[in-house]
Amino acid sequence: MTEIPDELIELEQSAEEERAKLTDLSRDAYDAQLRRWREASLALQAGITAHAAAAGVSWYAIEQAVRQAVLHPQDGQIVE
Repeated sequence: MTEIPDELIELEQSAEEERAKLTDLSRDAYDAQLRRWREASLALQAGITAHAAAAGVSWYAIEQAVRQAVLHPQDGQIVE
């Protein structure tokens, strides 16, 4: 089992916050916000990849644990 680092939780939260800002924008504002969301998502994916490799855990398991921890923080942050 491996614990999910707070950094990954923060990256997921950041990506979700940037995604949520995509509503009700003009075309130019939407394009700029979409770039910010993509950058946040890429940072998250890179963090998940690095953590999964270092911990010897599947990438999918880490991604799901991070999403679960952000959506349902009371469930804990432990991954098998």
